[in-house]
Amino acid sequence: QVQLVESGGGLVQAGGSLRLSCTASGIVFSNNAMGWYRQAPGKQRELVAIFTSDSATTYEDSVKGRFAISRDNAKSTVYLQMNSLQPEDTAVYYCYARPWRGGMNYWGKGTLVTVSS
Repeated sequence: QVQLVESGGGLVQAGGSLRLSCTASGIVFSNNAMGWYRQAPGKQRELVAIFTSDSATTYEDSVKGRFAISRDNAKSTVYLQMNSLQPEDTAVYYCYARPWRGGMNYWGKGTLVTVSS
């Protein structure tokens, strides 16, 4: 059974930082593109950051220069370091896994990030 478990969300003031973690089980972690999506109230889920190869990444424009995605294959964990947080970053953040070779996508249950002004 595949599980993606996020942690690290919470309430932070504008300008603050948080680091999200997502630990995977039930998959061969290194065989998967890992990423983060978010969904703000009343909005569609959007890509935040994702690995497009073992080392290459892509980011949503509004988070470039503020967020950084990283992964530790030995720990089956992907991270999202979020700096200079703004109220518009408030959302539920979801961990995402997709095999490099294609196939079923997997989602975590999400962790809430709330940024106060």
